[in-house]
Amino acid sequence: MEIPADLGRVLVIIPTYNERDNIEGIARRVRDAVPSADVLVVDDASPDGTGEVADAMAARDEQIRVLHREGKDGLGPAYIAGFRWAAEQGYDVMVEMDADGSHQPEQLPRLLAALEDADLVIGARWVPGGEVRNWPRRREVLSRGANTYARLMLGIPLHDATGGFRAFRAATLEKIGLEEVDSRGYCFQIDLALRTLRQGLRVVEVPITFVERVHGTSKMNRDVMAEAALRITQWGIADRVARLRPPR
Repeated sequence: MEIPADLGRVLVIIPTYNERDNIEGIARRVRDAVPSADVLVVDDASPDGTGEVADAMAARDEQIRVLHREGKDGLGPAYIAGFRWAAEQGYDVMVEMDADGSHQPEQLPRLLAALEDADLVIGARWVPGGEVRNWPRRREVLSRGANTYARLMLGIPLHDATGGFRAFRAATLEKIGLEEVDSRGYCFQIDLALRTLRQGLRVVEVPITFVERVHGTSKMNRDVMAEAALRITQWGIADRVARLRPPR
C-alpha cells in the first residue's frame, strides 16, 4: 500500500518496559514496513536491559532513537514524553505501537494511508475485517465490553477506543491539550480519542489483526482496568452534567 507523500516526517513511538526479547525484532519490522519512518524507543529503565539493547540498535541505525526515562511511570506518561520529543524534532506524524508484537508493523502503511483524510487513525480490532488471534474468550469479552461501555457512556462513534495502534497528525496532538492529560494506563487511549473527537477532528478506524504476545508478560492488570472503568464513568457523568446546566 502506498503511503501519501504529503504526510511529512513519521515517527513510530514504542514504549518499553522489560521488552528485551521483543524490541529488536519489532523495530526491524517497522523499518522494513516503512523505511522512511524513524523509530523512538521510550524505555522506562527496564531492569532486563531493554534500554541497552535499544541503544545498540540506535548505534547501528541512525533512524532509531532512544529516550531513557528514570522509572516505570505508566503508558500515558511514556507516550506523552515521546510526543513532546517528536514535536521538538519537527515530526509531522506520531505513531503509537506496542513493543510486544501484538501490533503488526506490516499493517502500518494501512494506518498511514488512512491518515491522508483523517486527524487520528486507530487500528481497530472490533470492526468488520478486524481480528484478534490467540486470546482467551474471557479477554475478548472484557475488551469488547469495555469498548461498548465507553461508546455508550461517552457517546462516541468508536468501536475500539482502547486500541493502542494509532497514528496522529502532529497538529492533532497540539490541539487536544496534552498538558491536561493525566491518564496513566490504557484509559490514556480513550482519553486521547475523546479529546480528538471533542475538538471536532476526524477519527477513522481501520481494521487490523491483533496477535497476542509470544515473549514476556502483558502489562494489563486489575489496577489498569479499574482506572479505565473509573475514568470512563467520570467523563461520562461530567458530560451529562454539563449538558443539563442551563446556558449562561
